[in-house]
Amino acid sequence: MQSTGIMRIGFRLLVNDKAKFSALLVGIVFAVFLMTQMTAMFAGILNRAHSIITNIGAEMWVIDPAVNTPNAAFPLPNFLLDAVLSMDGVQYAAPLYVGGAQVRLASGVYQSVSVVGLDDASLFGRPHMEKGDILDIYADNAFLVVDDPEIAKLEHPTIGTTFEINDFRGVVVGLANVSANGLNGVPTLYTTYSRAVEYIPGTRFTLSYILVRPKSPAAIPAIKRQVAQLGYIALTKNEFNQRVANFYTYQTGIGTNILLMTIISFIVGVSISGQTFYSFVLENLDKFGALKAIGAKGSELVKMILFMAAFTALTGYGIGVGLVTLVITLAKRTLPNYAAITTFWNLAFSFTMVLLIAAISSYIGIRKVLRIEPFDIFRG
Repeated sequence: MQSTGIMRIGFRLLVNDKAKFSALLVGIVFAVFLMTQMTAMFAGILNRAHSIITNIGAEMWVIDPAVNTPNAAFPLPNFLLDAVLSMDGVQYAAPLYVGGAQVRLASGVYQSVSVVGLDDASLFGRPHMEKGDILDIYADNAFLVVDDPEIAKLEHPTIGTTFEINDFRGVVVGLANVSANGLNGVPTLYTTYSRAVEYIPGTRFTLSYILVRPKSPAAIPAIKRQVAQLGYIALTKNEFNQRVANFYTYQTGIGTNILLMTIISFIVGVSISGQTFYSFVLENLDKFGALKAIGAKGSELVKMILFMAAFTALTGYGIGVGLVTLVITLAKRTLPNYAAITTFWNLAFSFTMVLLIAAISSYIGIRKVLRIEPFDIFRG
């Protein structure tokens, strides 16, 4: 019997039993939707968790060993900047301030903000300007406001809008765009490093991070060793991102909860699909027995079952991913702060889990079919 013929028979057996086929699809679609949605939410959280790293774009960061997220900086001693500048392999190094403050708006309302202070000399890490000129940041009391969904909390400021920050006067001189929005749900202001340090009270040390540009990629290991000798850590952009991801994955409840929901989704998918597929095989034992009686080999029946399981799994995967995409698209239109994003990795993860569900369902069906004796079928 030809493979295409046996596949065609299997396809007709599957789709003609609309109730069982629908139940199989529901189980797989449900599992795919939950697994993809959960991992998409986690990917969105991680994307926002290292938004400062993404937006600044420095090749290397010098940080305190206690730092796990870029928003929670441990100040570095001022001498460290000079030490890094003098290291072999360093082309340029710049200070960066990252901190929080309270601003008093024109209406009298107080609002928490995140403040990023850029190196006065180079403005290393400056954002893309939407309105205004980046050089206006050097004006008295000047601040840039990031135009993201959080800007509404500042009562939609425009160029020239004034506010108070720790009893200092602040003036909006431009609106900026950044690649990734923050995770904390507060507006972001950019200013110069010296102004940030002056306006926002802090500890004895005010240097949050040192941004490093190596002379070449080959110089990175040497820079790391020299910084480590001083008791601090130098990380590349990707390494810092991974450090943040590891923190949220293993040291907070976020990663655990996402993993738990994903496992539950997988178990639900396996349970529904496996049980339904087994029921489908039982109801069609006479047909499988008839195929054996007319000469179908065991290997051909195995191929048929694998085809039916794979077809159902891939169809369910496509519908599930489509539903996730639709939900995320609609959610972002109505909730600008919605953080979920689909990436290659969470789609690949869901696809792998779907194949595993199909494999388990196939195994259950194959065991039953291979034990069929045509004589028993016709005798019954």
